[in-house]
Parts: sequence; structure tokens; C-alpha cells
Amino acid sequence: MARECPFDPPAEVRALREESPVSRVRIWDGSSPWLVTRYDDVRAVLADQRFSSDVDSPGYPATSAGVKARRKESRSFIAMDDPDHARYRKMLIGEFTVRRTESLRPLVEETVTELLDAMETLPQPVDLVEAFALPLPSMVICRMLGVPYSDHGFFQEHSKALLDVTVRADAAKHANDELRGYLAELVAAKEREPGDDLLSRLVERRIHTGELTADDAVGMAFLLLVAGHETTANMIGLGTLTLLRHPDQAAEIRGGDPATVAAAVEELLRLLTVVHTGRRRAATEDVEIGGVLIRAGEGVIAAGESANRDPGQFANPDELDIHRRGNHHVAFGFGVHQCLGQPLARLELQIAYPALLRRFPDLRPAVPVEEIPFRDEMVVYGVHALPVRWDTAV
Repeated sequence: MARECPFDPPAEVRALREESPVSRVRIWDGSSPWLVTRYDDVRAVLADQRFSSDVDSPGYPATSAGVKARRKESRSFIAMDDPDHARYRKMLIGEFTVRRTESLRPLVEETVTELLDAMETLPQPVDLVEAFALPLPSMVICRMLGVPYSDHGFFQEHSKALLDVTVRADAAKHANDELRGYLAELVAAKEREPGDDLLSRLVERRIHTGELTADDAVGMAFLLLVAGHETTANMIGLGTLTLLRHPDQAAEIRGGDPATVAAAVEELLRLLTVVHTGRRRAATEDVEIGGVLIRAGEGVIAAGESANRDPGQFANPDELDIHRRGNHHVAFGFGVHQCLGQPLARLELQIAYPALLRRFPDLRPAVPVEEIPFRDEMVVYGVHALPVRWDTAV
């Protein structure tokens, strides 16, 4: 479906939400899963474990040939059902508690300052994605995992291939194998010489006790490394562009009031919902959703970007309102598979936006919006690049 405005879901999705909120759609492989577009129905699907996240479940609607090939080769626990999903998730949840994440605040603040200092010295226009949006979450997740940031070019290149829905299956498999091979070597290095990082703790507390295999640990690292930088990087880039189009609200965020900034981040998460390919499931039993019977073996796409624009849940849903109350969006999913790393994403965004806007109060796009390359071909939506300018003090 083509989008008329790069900041909004396609008009066809809006029409389906209004007229046929649970309807069949045809996807790349010729199959016809159900597209669920209303807020209540999306939450119902994501909360119901009769809808499987297992990519091997009959009827599971893969995002693309490349994504299907990659997930066949490298399954992570987010593509599993309980009890396996719960067992793996439990091993990591302590690393992403609000308290543990808050202890990373000094690291994130220091990283933001270093990146903005460097950005200020660059000749304009500056690509905000390359200079700030991408390196910030990449540096933080590398520090958490114990991955050398000096290798960021390697894993960012392969991550991009893995999330591109136009990439052929063989190319996706190659990127998958390269990244897994790299992480397998890193896990082996942590076994020989552990450090103070998440991978070392997995080795010492889980692999050495027999709870986890080295291959399992590689799968966890794979998920955290890719998801840990791609989603937040695109929220920083696309969110900044959105704020620059709403200068009055950007000015409030620049002020840095914690409650205002926190609310603004939730509103940007709701409005932009950067995972635009939906949360994918397959029914394992007959289930009725929104008055429609979905039978066992049929695929379902829960469209979070549509749910977060549902006027039945959000007043004036297509407008940015950083003072919105009761903002119970589903940008991080819902139910048992809700994003594990959401406290970290929130922390990074709550620090990044006001710091960027304070450092460059007259920040502005250097090109018209029509010339900005949006990520329409990617699982995670955003901008490939965002050239920006600001006035330099004389």
C-alpha cells in the first residue's frame, strides 16, 4: 500500500479500519492473512496466546522472502511461544528493568554530549542519522552487550540487509550467517575472558550452568544487537523531523521538563509507530476477533500503526499532541511479547530529543521533505538520511 504522506499510514489502512477492520489482504507470497486495524482488536490478538508467534506455525504470514529465510535460519525467542519464549525472556528481563536501565543514564548522557560535540564541528549540512540518530543507540547497546563499537559498520550493514523487505532470500541468509558467525566468535571470546557486560553474564550464569547453549546466546545477542539500535535510531531521526514540523511543541521539549519530555516521547512513539509491517501471528485455534471468525491455520497481521491512530481510542489521532493523556499506545506491542527493551528506548529518547534541541535551537531540515529518503522498504520505518542545518554563532 502506497502512503500519501510520509508521516501517516496509507489511506487504504485508514479506510479498512473504518469500514472493514478485520479483513483479508494479499501479501508477497500470494497468501491472504487477516489484517486487524482497530486498537481493541489489535490488543486482543496480541494478548491471546491462541495466536502463535512461531514462524513455523501453519499460516504464519512472513514479512518477506528475505525475512522468512532469515528467521528459518536464526530463530530468536520473540519468534517462539510459551513456555520456550517465557524461559528465554526470563533470562534477560533483569537486564532491562527500569532500575537497571536508569543506571545507564550517565552513559547515555555522556554519549549524547560526545556525539553532539562532534556534530557541532562538522561542515553543514550534516546527516543527523549518521552523526547522531544511529550512533547513539548503537554505542549504548554495544556497551551493554560487550560488542566492540569499532565493528559498528559491519553489524549495521548486515542489520540493514536483514530488515530490508526487498532483499532476496539468499542475500538475507548471507547477512544472517555473517552476523551470527561474528557473534559466535564474540561469545567464545567472552567464555575465555569475561567482562562486565550482558554477554559475559549470559556465559557465566546461563551457559556454564547448562541452562543455555552457546548458539542460544548467539540468538539472544543477535536479537538485542539488531533491535537495540534499529528501532531507537529511526525514532530519533523520524521523531526529530516530526518535531521540527511542530516548532511550538519542540520548544516545550527543549525546556527539558521531565514530565513534558516523557509525555512527548510517548506521543511520538504512538504517532510514528516505526514498526510498520505489523505484529505477525498465526491462529492455532478458531478465534473470533471483531466479530470475524479467524480459523486455526490462518495468518494475522496486527497493524499497530493503525491501532495507534484509531479515533475510537485517541482523540484527533493524526495530530501530534505532547500533552495527550491516557496514551496507552501499542508501539512496543502488547501482551507477553511486548518489547523487552522499552525502558532503554524510552531513556535514550527522553535524553536525546531535548539535548539535541537545546544544542541546536534553530535546527532545521536542509532539504524539502520531498527530498528526504524515507525507509518504505524496511521492516523498521524512518529516514535513511536527514540533512540538517543550524545557525553558527559568530
